[in-house]
Amino acid sequence: MPSSSRHPLRQWIWRAFVQSALIPLILVESVLIAVYLLSNQAIRDAQISHLQETAVKDLASAALREGQIIDGRLRSIESLLQVYRDATHDALLDSRFQADGLEQARHALTDSGVFYTLSDDGRAASFYANSTPLAQQDHAKVMRLSQVDPLMRSIRHANPLVAALYFNSWDSYNRIYPWFDTPAQYPHDMVIPDYNFYYLADAKHNPERKVVWTDVYLDPAGLGWTMSVIAPVYRESFLEGVVGLDVTVGQVLSEIAELNVPWRGYAMLVSHDYNIMALPEAGELDFGLRELTQYSYEEAVRREVLKPEDFNLAKREGMEPLLEAMSEGPGGVQEVLLGGRNQLVAWSEIPQTGWRLLLVVDEEQVFHDTNQLSERYMQIGYLLIAGLLAFYLLFFALMWLRSRHLSDQLAKPISGIVDMATRLGEGRDLPVAPDSHIHEVRRLADAMQRAGKQLKASEQERLEAQSILQLVLDSTTESLWEIDSRALTIELSERFVRRFGLGGTHLTLSEFNQRVHPDDLERLRHLRKQFADNGDEHFDAEYRYLDCRGEYLWLLSRGKVLARDESGWPLRIAGTHVDITRLKQVQEELRHASLEALAASQAKSRFLSSMSHELRTPLNAIHGFAQLIEMEAQDKPDARLETDYSREIVSASRHLTSLVDDILDLSSIESRRQQLQLQAIDIGTLLSGCAELVQPEAQQKQLHLQVMEPADPPLFVQGDPRRVRQILLNLLSNAIKYNSPRGMIRMGYEVRADCVRLWVDDTGPGLSSEQQAQLFQPFQRLGRESSNIPGTGIGLVLCRELATLMDGEIGLRSEPGVGSCFWLDLPSAASPDALGDESHEAAPQTVQSLVQVLCVEDHPACMRILQASLREFAEVRGVSSCKSALAVLQESEPALVLLDIDLPDGSGLDVLDAMRLEPRLRNIPVIVISAVADDRLFEDARARGAAACLSKPVDLQEVRQLALSLLYSGF
Repeated sequence: MPSSSRHPLRQWIWRAFVQSALIPLILVESVLIAVYLLSNQAIRDAQISHLQETAVKDLASAALREGQIIDGRLRSIESLLQVYRDATHDALLDSRFQADGLEQARHALTDSGVFYTLSDDGRAASFYANSTPLAQQDHAKVMRLSQVDPLMRSIRHANPLVAALYFNSWDSYNRIYPWFDTPAQYPHDMVIPDYNFYYLADAKHNPERKVVWTDVYLDPAGLGWTMSVIAPVYRESFLEGVVGLDVTVGQVLSEIAELNVPWRGYAMLVSHDYNIMALPEAGELDFGLRELTQYSYEEAVRREVLKPEDFNLAKREGMEPLLEAMSEGPGGVQEVLLGGRNQLVAWSEIPQTGWRLLLVVDEEQVFHDTNQLSERYMQIGYLLIAGLLAFYLLFFALMWLRSRHLSDQLAKPISGIVDMATRLGEGRDLPVAPDSHIHEVRRLADAMQRAGKQLKASEQERLEAQSILQLVLDSTTESLWEIDSRALTIELSERFVRRFGLGGTHLTLSEFNQRVHPDDLERLRHLRKQFADNGDEHFDAEYRYLDCRGEYLWLLSRGKVLARDESGWPLRIAGTHVDITRLKQVQEELRHASLEALAASQAKSRFLSSMSHELRTPLNAIHGFAQLIEMEAQDKPDARLETDYSREIVSASRHLTSLVDDILDLSSIESRRQQLQLQAIDIGTLLSGCAELVQPEAQQKQLHLQVMEPADPPLFVQGDPRRVRQILLNLLSNAIKYNSPRGMIRMGYEVRADCVRLWVDDTGPGLSSEQQAQLFQPFQRLGRESSNIPGTGIGLVLCRELATLMDGEIGLRSEPGVGSCFWLDLPSAASPDALGDESHEAAPQTVQSLVQVLCVEDHPACMRILQASLREFAEVRGVSSCKSALAVLQESEPALVLLDIDLPDGSGLDVLDAMRLEPRLRNIPVIVISAVADDRLFEDARARGAAACLSKPVDLQEVRQLALSLLYSGF
C-alpha cells in the first residue's frame, strides 16, 4: 500500500466517525432536501409549462383571429371587384351608349399617337398606348367605358383600402381612377398584357376565370408598392381585358398596425411563396429591411418590378424551421432567431388568397412572468442548502473533539503491539505485552507472542521443504525460466546456462533466440505472439536449441502467466525447459520403421508401374485420334453424332490417363525422397496461388472460396513446392466435388507447438467414423464409385505418402451434416536469403507460312496424330529411329523437332546430345514426348537442352500452342 494512503490512529477514528455517522446523516438530509427540491421543481416545471402552453395557444389564437379579420377585409374588396367587373362587362357590350360632350372633349391625341384624357373633371383617367397603332385603336370602346366612372368613384370612396380601380384591355388600353396625367407617368409604347396585373388573369394562368390576387409590385401609376385583386372580363371566349382594384402596402400596414397583437408584438403579411408583402417598422428592424425601394418609377413603367429577393423568407438564413412548420399546416407557432433575439412567430392562413398573417412576439416578453416564478423557486432551494451547510459545520466540530479523546486511549497500547511486530519481523525475542484495559488489545498482544513462537517453527519447516523442491526440479526439468515482456528479457537457471554455454542467467530475448534453430525461429515467434494476443494462460512450444558442443537438442518449453496489466497483456511468464531429444529420436525411428514396413508392396508397385507405362502408348493413339475426329467433325454440319462420340472417347481417355498417372505416382513413391527438392515455402504465396487455380471451378459450382490473410512477417514451411501444391490442390478438388450447393470452402494455416498446419475446410455432408477409417485406402471412394463425380480413389493415398516423405502428416476432422476439415502438418522453415525471378514470354497467335518440323516417333499412330495436329502451319516429316533422325538433321535444319525417347535403336536423348554438340543445330527447339512420365527423366532432358517435355497421351491443343510459342520465339 502506498504511504500516501496511511494515516495515524486519530485520523482513522475521525474517518470512522465520518463514515459511520456523519455521512449517513448527511445522505438522509440530502435525500430529503433533494426530494423537496425535485418535487418543487416538478411543480414549478408543470406550472411554467402550463403558462407557456397557454401563452403559445393565446398567440396562435390571436393569429387565427386576426387572420380572419384580414380575410374578411379582402373578401369585401373581392365583392366590390365583382360588381365592378359586371358593370365593365355590360358597358363593353352596350353599343347604343353615347358619351356626353364633356367626355369627348376630355380626350386628345399626342404627337406619338397616344389617346388620353386631358383633365380630371371627377372622372377616370384614360390611356391608349401607341403600341396599338392609331388606326386600330377602338375609341368607341373608350367612350362606352366612361359610363362606369361613377361606380369606380363610389367603390373608391366606400372602401379606404382601395387605392385605385382600373380596366386594362387586350390592346394596351388602360382606364384608371382616380385621374392622373397618364402620358407623364406611362411610357407611350406600354404593352399592358406583359404586366402581372394583367397576365395573372388570362386563360393560361386563370382558366377558371376567378378573382386573383397578385404579388406585391411597384405600381407604374405611382402608388408605390402595391398588390392588386384582378378578374378577367370575357366576351364569350375572348378575353377583352382585366379589371382590378389596387391596395397599397402602406394601406395594408395601417390595417395590420391596428390588429390586436399581444405582448407588444407586430403583424406582417407573407404571400403563398413566402414573399413579405407588408412589413411594419418593428419588423424592418428585426429583418434588416426597408419597405422603400431602390427602384425608380421610371423603371416600374418600363418593366415589371417585384419585391427584391431579400423580402423572400426562403432566401433568408435561419428561416428553415419556420418554413418547414408553415408548410405542414395552415396555422401554428414556431421559435425563430430574429434581430439577435429568440422570438415566437404565430401564423394563420388567409383562405381567400393563400397568404399568411404572421404575428411576431419577443419570447422574453411572453415568458417574463414564468421566468420570474422559476427564479423565486431557485432562491428558496439555495436558502435550504445554505442552512444545511451551517448546521453540519457545527456538528463536524463536535465530532472532531470526540475522536481526539478516543484516539488518545488507543494510541499507546497499539504502539506497544507495533514494537512487538517489528521485533518479530527482525527475528528477535519479543518484549512483554503492553497492558491495556481494552480486552481486545490485550488479546492481540498475547496472540503476537504466540505467533512469534509459531513463526520460528514454520521457518525451520520451510527450509527443509525448499531443499526437497530444489532436488525435484533438478531431477525432472532441464531448467526454470521467467520472461519479462516489458524489458524483453529472460531469466534462466544456472544449470541451463552451464549446459548450453550461455553468457549468463539474465539474457535478452534476442540473445536467447540466437541459439534457436533457424527453421524453428519464426514458428517460435508466431507462437509467442499468438499466446499474447489470444490471452491464453498456458504456453507450449517445441524447438531445437544449440548446446555448448554445437549440437541441436529438442526442448519442450511450457509456461504459465504470472501477471498481466490492466489490458490483459502478459507481463511475466514462467515455466520449464525439458530435453525431449530422445523422444524425437524415437518418433523418427518409428516413422522410418513404418516406411520400411511398406517395402513389402514394392513388387506390386513395380508391376503397376510397368503396366501403366505400357498403357500410355495405346492411350496416346486413342486420345489423339479421338481429338482429330472431333476437330474434323466440327467442320461438318451433319456430324453431330460423330462429335458427341469423339468427345466421349476423349473424356474417357483423359480419365484413364489420370488413373495411370496416379498409379505411376503411387508405384514410384518409395524413391520419391531422392526426387523431392525440399526448400522453404512461403505459406501466404502458396495458399493464394492454389486458390487462384481452383477459383474458376468453384465459381462454376457456385461455391464461395475464402483464404486466410497471410502472416506478418511471412511464415515458411519445409517441403517440395510442387508436391505441397499437389496435395493442397487435391484437397481443394475434393472440397469442390463433395460440397453442398452454394457451400463454403476455406483455406488457412495454424502455428502449432512442433509444426505448421495447413488446412482446407468445407461445408459438405461430412464423413462418419466408419468412412473416415476407410478414407486413406487405395481405390476407396466410400460408396461413390457409381456416381457421376469423377475420381480414382488414389489421390488421398498419394497425398499421405507425399506428406510422409516430406516429414509431414495428413489427417482430417469431420462431422456428418456439418462438413470436413483436411489438414497437412509440415515442419517450419527459416526465411530464404534470396528468391529467384522467373520470366515468361507470350506465344504468338499465328504463323505466317508453313515451317519444317521433324518428328522422331516409332509408333505409326502417334506419328499420324502429331502430323495432323500441326498440319495447319507446319510440314511435319516423320522418322522412326535415331539413325534416321541424325541422317535427316545432317541434310536439313528443321525449325522444330518432336522427339520420342524410347526408339528401336537407342534413346532419343542421344539425338538431343548430338544436336547440342553441332553448332548448326544447337539453337533448334526440341519437344521431348515420352510414355514414361518420370520427373527425373524430364529433368534430365531439360538439362540436356530440351525446350519442353510432354507425357503420352498428349493433348493436341497443348502441342499446337507449345509449338507455336517455340517457333515464334526462336527458342
